[in-house]
Amino acid sequence: MTSQTLVPALQTPAEPAPRLGELARVFGHIGLMSFGGPAAQIALMHRLVVDERRWLSEERFLRALNYCMLLPGPEAQQLATYIGWLAHGVRGGLICGLLFVLPGLALILTLSALYATYHQMTMVAGLFFGLKAAVVAIVAQALWRIAGRTLKDGFRITIALLAFIALFFLALPFPLVVGVAALAGFLRAAAKPAPEKRMAPALPFRPLLLLRDSLLWLIVWQVPFLLLLVFGQGQVAEIFAFFSRLAVVTFGGAYAVLSYVADVAVGHYGWLKPGEMLDGLALAETTPGPLVLVLSFVGFLAGARGGDAGLSLVGGVAGGLAAAWATFAPSFLFIFAGAPLIERLAGRPWVEGALSAVTAAVVGVILNLTLWFALHVVFTRIETVEVALIPHLLLKLPLPDISSFDPAAFALTLFAAALIFIAKQGVGRVLAMTASLGLVWRLLA
Repeated sequence: MTSQTLVPALQTPAEPAPRLGELARVFGHIGLMSFGGPAAQIALMHRLVVDERRWLSEERFLRALNYCMLLPGPEAQQLATYIGWLAHGVRGGLICGLLFVLPGLALILTLSALYATYHQMTMVAGLFFGLKAAVVAIVAQALWRIAGRTLKDGFRITIALLAFIALFFLALPFPLVVGVAALAGFLRAAAKPAPEKRMAPALPFRPLLLLRDSLLWLIVWQVPFLLLLVFGQGQVAEIFAFFSRLAVVTFGGAYAVLSYVADVAVGHYGWLKPGEMLDGLALAETTPGPLVLVLSFVGFLAGARGGDAGLSLVGGVAGGLAAAWATFAPSFLFIFAGAPLIERLAGRPWVEGALSAVTAAVVGVILNLTLWFALHVVFTRIETVEVALIPHLLLKLPLPDISSFDPAAFALTLFAAALIFIAKQGVGRVLAMTASLGLVWRLLA
C-alpha cells in the first residue's frame, strides 16, 4: 500500500522537492485555515505551493486540479493528496490529505452535537436563518470564480450551459453529465490535435503493483462496513453503505452533491428535516476543511436519531465518522491509483481536452446548486412540475409558491451578496454579520 514504485522522479530544478516535515507544516496550516469552500481552498494551495514555494509549476498544478475535478468526491482534499503524492509518494499523499480533513472533521462533529441538542432554540434558529442567506452568496461567489478561470472559449461555455440544463431541468445523473463532457472534450481534441507539448518525465508504470495497491485501498475503505455488520450496528452500517455509494457516483465536489443528498436524506431515509441540509452547509462553511464535511453532519444526525431511545450523541459520532470514512477513504484510492497514469499521459492533447471539458461542466453543476439553494432560502415551499418531452425524458420545472416568499431571507441574501461582491469582505466576516442579523430578526419577530 505504500509501494514506492509508484513514486515518480517528478521534481525538476524549477520544482524543488520539499522536506516531509515542511510539507506537513504547510498542509497543517492549510487544514486549519482553509475556510470558504473549495474555490478559496484551491486558491490557498496555489498561493502556498506554486506562487510562494514553487514546489509545482502552474502547468502541473492545473493538470492535478483538472484530474481531481474529473473524480467523484471532494476535489480540494484530492488535490491536497495529489500534491503530497507528487512530493513524497503515498506517505506524502496521506499526510497532506489527512491534515486537510482532520481539523475540520473534529470541529464539525462538535458543532453537529450542539446542533442536534439545541437547534430548536430561538437564538440558534436565528443564527442559522442568517447563515443560510450567506451560503447562497458564498456559493455564487465560488461559481463566479470558477467560471472566470474555466470558461475561456465558446466550447467550454456551451459545455457549462448544457450541463446546467441537463441537471436543473432534466435531472440527469451527475456521472452521465460529466462523462459526456469528458467525451466531448476528448473528441474535440482528437479532431483538432494541438502541437505536442513537452512531456513530463517518464514514470515507471507497473500494472500489477498498481492493481495490488488499489485492492489494498479498496479493502481499507470497506473494512469498517464489515465490522459494523459483524457487531450488529445496522443503522451506522446503513449510513456507511449510503455514503460509500455516494462516494463513487457524485461529481463536482460538495456543491454538486448537496442537492442530491438533501433529497435522499430527507425524502427517502428521513434522517433530516426540510431545511436542515442548508443548516449543515452553513456549519461546514464556518469550519476549515472541505465543504463535503457537511456529509458528516448528515451522518451525525442520522446516527443520533436512528435509535429507539431518543437522541444518542454516541450514535451521532459513530454516524458522522462512518460518513467521513466512506467519503474520504476512496479519495486516496483514486489519487494513488490514477495520478501515476495522469502524470504518464501528461501533455497528450486528448487528455488535456477531456479534463478541461469536465472542469467546464462543473461550472454548470455549481450553477445548478446555486439556483437550488437560492430558491429554498427565499421560498419555503417549492413544487416540481414535470412535462414529458419525449418518452422517458421529463422536463422538470421547480416552481416556488409565491405566497411562501420570505422577504427577510431575500433581504439578507442580497446583503450577503453585496458584502462579498461589492464590499469584498471575507467569508468569515460575512457569515458573522448575517448570522447576527438573522438572530436579531428572529428575536424581534
